[in-house]
Amino acid sequence: MSTSRRVPLLLDMDFGIDDSMATLYLTGSGRAEIVAVGTVHGNTSAAQAARNARQLLNVLGLGAVPVARGEAAPWNQDVHYATAVHGDDGIGGMASVEDPPGGIVGESAAEQIVRFARARPGELVLLATGPLSNIGRAFELEPRLDALLRAIVVMGGAVAVPGNMAPHAEANIRHDPEAADHVFRSARNLLLVPLDITMACRITDAELHRIARAPSTPGVDLVRAMLPQYLDFNARDLGVTGFPLHDPTAAVLALDPYAADYLEAPVRVELEGSLTRGMTSVDRRPEPAASDRPVVRIAMRPRRSLVDQFVRAAFECPVRVPE
Repeated sequence: MSTSRRVPLLLDMDFGIDDSMATLYLTGSGRAEIVAVGTVHGNTSAAQAARNARQLLNVLGLGAVPVARGEAAPWNQDVHYATAVHGDDGIGGMASVEDPPGGIVGESAAEQIVRFARARPGELVLLATGPLSNIGRAFELEPRLDALLRAIVVMGGAVAVPGNMAPHAEANIRHDPEAADHVFRSARNLLLVPLDITMACRITDAELHRIARAPSTPGVDLVRAMLPQYLDFNARDLGVTGFPLHDPTAAVLALDPYAADYLEAPVRVELEGSLTRGMTSVDRRPEPAASDRPVVRIAMRPRRSLVDQFVRAAFECPVRVPE
């Protein structure tokens, strides 16, 4: 496949199990050029996320991709890691004991985003699957960031479904509400992938059998070995078999935005409520009062099976793109 057909991506991730699945999908799809990676607190620490990113990229043959460590904590609250979901190392105990080959670049993740956006104006898609701490900092460094990017795709929020970290709050937004609200206030080309669609894209027993039978490759083997942690959490704490595809759904839509139906509306993040902090408040009135807010494209329903698309590209028949 010609590299000219690939979508150039900046990844901003907290590199847990679902971020790793998303990265495996992107490389296997043959349609993504991963330009650079930034890491952030969330599923694990920003430092451990950077180690996880380096490890996976090396296994996938992408050792030359720069990795920048980002924000270690939220803007205005204590840091919290999702260790119950992703394990102490963020990837189900699969983190390398040795430091992965390749270092972490000296600039911050936010600085790296701005540098690449300025160098390739209008080309890059920024895919954020963790808390938005780095993206908010990048907008502080470059208020015109959205004009320099082709699109910003964010996995986060909940519109008409319950939250997964609090009754009304999705985890990525709840991990840093102030940064998220700053991004929703600043970005005019943002595609939001909330729980409304990701909870509808589930890995069930049928897909688990397909993943188990998938041919062995270093990337498949590493990510497949992470899944027992994810499965155990969903079975033990949520009482369900399989798991929803949060970050992988955002990765699919970053490459194929026409694969979903959208709601278009301004979004605010609740910052003060004792029961609602981190809630994404979507103004769905015909004439929204939030005139100071840009309209966000919010993916609500898949148009086709994104789950099958993910499993095929990530595990069953990944495309190897020549360097």
